[in-house]
Amino acid sequence: MLTRIFTAAALLLTVVAPAFAQANAYKVLATSKTSTMEKEMKEAGAAGYRFVAVMGGETAVGGKEVVVLMENAGDSTATYDYRLLATSKTSTLQKELQEAGDAGFHAVGQTVFESMFGGKETVAIVQKGSDDSPQRWEYKLVATAKTSTMEKELREVVEQGFQAVDLTVGKTAMGGSELVVITRRKAK
Repeated sequence: MLTRIFTAAALLLTVVAPAFAQANAYKVLATSKTSTMEKEMKEAGAAGYRFVAVMGGETAVGGKEVVVLMENAGDSTATYDYRLLATSKTSTLQKELQEAGDAGFHAVGQTVFESMFGGKETVAIVQKGSDDSPQRWEYKLVATAKTSTMEKELREVVEQGFQAVDLTVGKTAMGGSELVVITRRKAK
C-alpha cells in the first residue's frame, strides 16, 4: 500500500513539476528616479525578465513614481538590455530614439513621468533581447496638441511605411500638453 502511494506521488510530481517550473514570474519595479529605474530594469533584464507594461503617476505609498511590470517566462534563456529615454523636449526624444534604433534597440513602452528633479518628462523604454534578430529601426516621433492634427500626421508617416508603436499624452517644454506617438519602420 505504501509503495503505491509513493509511486502515485512520484508520478504526480513528474507531471505537475514541469508545469510549475514553466510558470511566469513577475517583478514590479517602482521608483521616482529614471536612472534608478534604468538600473533596475537592466538588472532584471540580465536575469531574463522582459518588459510588459509601464505607467507613470502617483502611487499610494511612493508618491510620484514610474512603475514597470516585468515578466520572466520560466522556459526562456533570453536576456534583455534596456535604456530609458527621458526628456521634456520631443526633438531630444526623437534623436535618442533614433540612436537607440541604430544600436538595435526597439521601443516597447512610453509614459509621462514626474521626477523629483526633472519635472514632467516623456519617458520611452527601449529593449534589446539576446534572442532578437539584428533588426535596425528608423523612428519618427509625432507630437501635437490636437487630435485632428495627430490623425493627419499619422496618415502621412504611415504612407512613408511607419507604424505606430505607442501613444501617451505628455507635457513637453515646447509644446505644452501634447499627444506623443512613437512610430517606426525597418531601417533600409
